[in-house]
Amino acid sequence: MGTTKLTIAMNGVTGRMGYRQHLLRSILPLREEGLTLADGTRVEVEPILVGRRPETLAALAKQHGIARWETDLAAVLADPQVDIYFDAQVTSQRKAALTAAMQAGKHVFTEKPTAETLEEAVELERVRAAAGVTAGVVHDKLYLPGLVKLRRLVEEGFFGRILSLRGEFGYWVFEGDHQPAQRPSWNYRKQDGGGMTIDMFCHWNYVMEGIIGKVEAVTAKAVTHIPTRWDEQGQPYEATADDAAYGIFELRTPQGDPVIAQINSSWAVRVHRDELVEFQIDGTHGSAVAGLFSCVAQQRAHTPKPVWNPDIPTTERFREQWLDVPANADLTNGFRAQWEEFLSDVVTGRPHRYDLLSAARGVQLAENGLKSSAEGRRIEMEALQA
Repeated sequence: MGTTKLTIAMNGVTGRMGYRQHLLRSILPLREEGLTLADGTRVEVEPILVGRRPETLAALAKQHGIARWETDLAAVLADPQVDIYFDAQVTSQRKAALTAAMQAGKHVFTEKPTAETLEEAVELERVRAAAGVTAGVVHDKLYLPGLVKLRRLVEEGFFGRILSLRGEFGYWVFEGDHQPAQRPSWNYRKQDGGGMTIDMFCHWNYVMEGIIGKVEAVTAKAVTHIPTRWDEQGQPYEATADDAAYGIFELRTPQGDPVIAQINSSWAVRVHRDELVEFQIDGTHGSAVAGLFSCVAQQRAHTPKPVWNPDIPTTERFREQWLDVPANADLTNGFRAQWEEFLSDVVTGRPHRYDLLSAARGVQLAENGLKSSAEGRRIEMEALQA
């Protein structure tokens, strides 16, 4: 028992996710409220802002009452007062920064993908093991209410034998000519680390692993639907990265049952869903549909018996035949919830359950998805070892 203070160097907080989800909604509230562990230990945090834009960093530090900001990452990592390094930079900068941080003895918490290649992602785990530090990778969707409920249904055996998973993700990202794009232009340049497959398959890997089971094989098609976009300066550029990816994933549950997952991901689709991402699991005893916040289910005994008749308009209101799955708990912001778990692991010396090898499997799935698309064939996933 007592109080432990952790200083966190946060690199990339000038970006949307780094600022809003990690700094504003996670670390700043934890700085104000603290974190009390199961044994009564109180954890206090203090952020240091790190980045390449001094004016922006200075403004953020002043706005939020943060005492220190730096543009010299090497100097920050050399500071013995810094305990944790957090990375929300562009992917191309991440591997070198994480390596330097771990070799400097810092615990690391990072966005994903952790590296641009599988070889680099696995090498990061080797560096971590040699350094003896705790590493965590953001797996935020598993902490959000909808998927927490979905995972609970799986753990309680609601589905019986799971047969399939279907996922739909995406929205229309404006090209940038007449209306500003909602995503930065580098997302659509392959040479800058952009692309739907690289961006989202690492998410889908941990969602599938965390809820159903590991991926054994993938068949995918990556497409660039919009070949020309306009950047932040209003200049046209060639979109060299894929803006949509359509995947079929072969899973295996811990019980040994095969499951087929199909997930469509697109920045060139208009939304006709309740949420921007939805997953449906179908099993022999029931089905459920979850977004990031809501989850509805239909048990076998309550399943209607639709009859196909193209000559008669459908009158059944299918959505009304499903029941809401209650939270039955206080489910907080998913990013903050994982930060709290990671900080607890750092203080107690436990490995974080979503580690660098888990992230490497996400990079592997993205690589294999792109390989499947390029070669037009099914690609099996090999077991990874650091």
